[in-house]
Amino acid sequence: MQKILIATHNAGKLREFSSMFARTPYELVSLSDVGIDVDVDETGVTYAENATLKTETYARLSGLPTLADDSGLEVDGLGGEPGVRSARYAGENASDDDRIAFLLQKLNNIPKEMWTARFRCVIALTRPDAPVELYEGRCEGVITDRPRGASGFGYDPLFYIPDMDRTMAELSFDEKNRVSHRGRASQSVIAALRDRDWKV
Repeated sequence: MQKILIATHNAGKLREFSSMFARTPYELVSLSDVGIDVDVDETGVTYAENATLKTETYARLSGLPTLADDSGLEVDGLGGEPGVRSARYAGENASDDDRIAFLLQKLNNIPKEMWTARFRCVIALTRPDAPVELYEGRCEGVITDRPRGASGFGYDPLFYIPDMDRTMAELSFDEKNRVSHRGRASQSVIAALRDRDWKV
């Protein structure tokens, strides 16, 4: 089975990617599986730039085909914030609860009709010495005024999806993988690999 390195230390992302690739002819391996403990500074100003930085660095270090993503929450009433700073929005060492509280504080004086939002994800895929390929997924929703649900991670408990009538954190694992920004981007990656019989 051909190996693809998933370039993240985030356990939630690893679990999601592993589930989505479970029925493919690829074996996903983590950074810890290959003994890499290097962190890549996300200095890009777009999701694509950050994902590309990570996939190029880890492909070079590992010698393996590498998949990396960068994703974020964009709230219309905040001019698209937190965006690429989603993980660091409330500070470098903030917890998910800290980030949720900080976001609600920022929205305190914003009219509710401007609480529309989207999750966006860009996946960068490359092999050593090969061009980077980019795939994007998004999920539209609305920010709720209090967290709901115990699944997922990050801002999931605040992100209400009207078509599902639930927050992202109230969805089952399989439901989330079908409709989430990361799930949709991953589906595009898998389709591209299948169409081209992508070889390592």
